[in-house]
Amino acid sequence: MSTARRLLLVNGPNLNLLGTREPDVYGTATLADVEYLTARAAERLGYEVRAVQSNHEGVLIDAIHAAREDCVGVVINPGGLTHTSVALRDALTGIGLPFAEVHISDVYARESFRHFSYLDDVATVRVVGRGVDGYAEAVRELVAALP
Repeated sequence: MSTARRLLLVNGPNLNLLGTREPDVYGTATLADVEYLTARAAERLGYEVRAVQSNHEGVLIDAIHAAREDCVGVVINPGGLTHTSVALRDALTGIGLPFAEVHISDVYARESFRHFSYLDDVATVRVVGRGVDGYAEAVRELVAALP
């Protein structure tokens, strides 16, 4: 498949624990399930997905920088970095690709510190509180917004 039809899927810190971490908040789907659902949603639209998950901010930033070489957009669940990382925001705005911000839980129904996102005002698409199905929704909305 042409590299012009690729999305980068980024999952931030602690998302490797999906399925076992606070299932009452995040559900029982695993990171592998999320990656599969995202890839299937993209495939239906003629896109492929390259997935990365890390608990290290620099690894995520490096992956985002690399996306400008062979991706047309980014789907990201930044996890806790949502509320703390100007560097992640700068990486996403710096590559000039549209991106979708995804959150499995409804961050607005949780602790007040989770209500703020450094990505909110620069994301092309935001999907919040839709469970893991939110990833597929983000793919569909992001692809629809691509030039």
